[in-house]
Amino acid sequence: MSLYLFELVPARTDRDGVDAVLTEVGKAAAAAGAELVEAQVTGGHDRVFAVVEAGAHAAVAAAFTVAEVPAAAEITGPDEVRLVGADLAQLKAARPTAGYLVEWDLPAELDMDSYLARKKAKAPRYADVPEVSFLRTYVREDMVKCLCFYDGADEDVVRRGRAAVDTPIDRLHTLAPGTSATATTASGTTR
Repeated sequence: MSLYLFELVPARTDRDGVDAVLTEVGKAAAAAGAELVEAQVTGGHDRVFAVVEAGAHAAVAAAFTVAEVPAAAEITGPDEVRLVGADLAQLKAARPTAGYLVEWDLPAELDMDSYLARKKAKAPRYADVPEVSFLRTYVREDMVKCLCFYDGADEDVVRRGRAAVDTPIDRLHTLAPGTSATATTASGTTR
């Protein structure tokens, strides 16, 4: 099984519009025989980041179209991702919330092995900024970008955490509280 990232732009950027996208994402995952691992919504309700676990790229690609998820005006993906810094089983069981999402557009010369070595070497530096908690990263297998989730009091704390590990921020999103989706199994059962 592989993890796939979808980025969705809701047709309506309000709570009801996002709720409709989240409901349809769960149904699309179930239709593809996939499991929705998580879906996070930006504070402005203008973007949804969804990660699904599936056996076949083609199945999730066919299920996640604007025709199948009509509450979304735009869908990007599926992009295969690797979970770094967290255990998938524990993530599914705990459903930790995140307050912030950092997108980093990876440099073209960076390969996966170098990225992982860099991350491992620099991760202990987060201890220098104890008011921010690094939660997890999804790094695209094509090395285009990574998504890093954090919890902290405000954006400044997240920026200080990123500075401590000497890693850029291309986009920083505050995540909407109470709008993340729960896991949905291939049978459509919510956990």
